[in-house]
Amino acid sequence: MSLIRRNDLVPSWSNLFDDFLNNNWNDWTNRHYSNTNTTLPSVNIKETEENFEVEVAAPGMEKEDFKVEVNNGYLTISSEKKSETKTEDPKGKYTKQEFCYESFSRSFTLPNSADTEKIGAKYEKGILIISIPKKEEAKPKPVRQISIE
Repeated sequence: MSLIRRNDLVPSWSNLFDDFLNNNWNDWTNRHYSNTNTTLPSVNIKETEENFEVEVAAPGMEKEDFKVEVNNGYLTISSEKKSETKTEDPKGKYTKQEFCYESFSRSFTLPNSADTEKIGAKYEKGILIISIPKKEEAKPKPVRQISIE
């Protein structure tokens, strides 16, 4: 059984999901790692009648660690976190210092139906949730009965 992507079924999905669906799922060499060999967070993308929602799994982060930007039709989600611990012997015999640097950046093409002026984000329980509302003209319209004269 094969999974076949068909953009013509739901045109508003075509741009936002192209990056996500065009990945070679059997190629794990570079897709999940950044240049610093840190794991890229997993992303879920879903569409409702009212909006698109992007969920980024990033436990252990704080909302201040994220930067979410919209520029020229692209949504970019990035994070940078630095931590440092230092242990010293009170007698001055040893010093132990460890540091950690984590970063990632992911970009997605936004569909033309996205209302980029109303994008919102929140971070709860290790998940960054970005809500991308649809423009009014892109939302499905209810069935309207036409009278016949």
